[in-house]
Amino acid sequence: MQRMNILSIQSWVAYGHVGNASAVFPLQRLGAEVWAINTVQFSNHTGYGHWTGQVFTGDAVRELVDGVEARGALRRCDAVLSGYLGDHAIGEAILDAVARVRGVNPSAFYCCDPVIGDDRDGVYVRPGIADFLRENALPAADIATPNQFELEMLTGLSFASLDGAKAAAAALMRQLRANGPRVVLVTSLQTGTTPADSIDMLAAEPNGCHLLRTPKLPLELNGAGDAVAALFLYHLLRTGSAATALEAAGSSIHGVLRRTAEAGSGELLTIAAQEELVAPTRVFRAVPC
Repeated sequence: MQRMNILSIQSWVAYGHVGNASAVFPLQRLGAEVWAINTVQFSNHTGYGHWTGQVFTGDAVRELVDGVEARGALRRCDAVLSGYLGDHAIGEAILDAVARVRGVNPSAFYCCDPVIGDDRDGVYVRPGIADFLRENALPAADIATPNQFELEMLTGLSFASLDGAKAAAAALMRQLRANGPRVVLVTSLQTGTTPADSIDMLAAEPNGCHLLRTPKLPLELNGAGDAVAALFLYHLLRTGSAATALEAAGSSIHGVLRRTAEAGSGELLTIAAQEELVAPTRVFRAVPC
């Protein structure tokens, strides 16, 4: 397979694994070239309550994209990946990067992980970010990877059943770029048919949807969603199959999370469990839904 090139514009932490610190290594371990542009550089994720570091501006992001563009590299970019948005300016800089990549490579994908919050912490982005994602980022995206909380917020559709989840995923799919593949990955999904000891992931595309169920693990930590978005994007680019990408990403992240839980770690053991990225100990199979 030809080498894959991914432009990943996300946050960075020195300690732990969230944002680019969660997404870049899994992509590299699988063989992709990652051009990482960091939107912040913090000591650790903000869930600790204390951190040090700097927030970068939208202009700083644009300047780095300028430098990559000057190398003639954007025409070789297969996909742009984005996650947490600190403010509108960063979001606008990311969309500018997507437009520049598509200007020289119209077949490139944009994968938007629309980070807003979760059931545990509620909304943890600044006011207006959810609207920016809904009105600006998602209409430019080919792939979206929300968790259940974010899917409900972005579509305005609350649900407790699998049929409700499918309807919400279909509604979000319609918000994506009209001439793109329009793929939605829903993570941390629990409906009335999800056993108490399990967690679901749903991949929806125009010709159907696929459900992957894995055992629920006794841990709550940050960064798993960032890794899943990167893994799903990579395997979708590699295979062209949402079902195969769901199986590969879900199996790998379960392996990493299982190793993390067994070690009692409060941070993802992305490096120690790296073999799970390329050869998961346990492979889970998706079913049509």
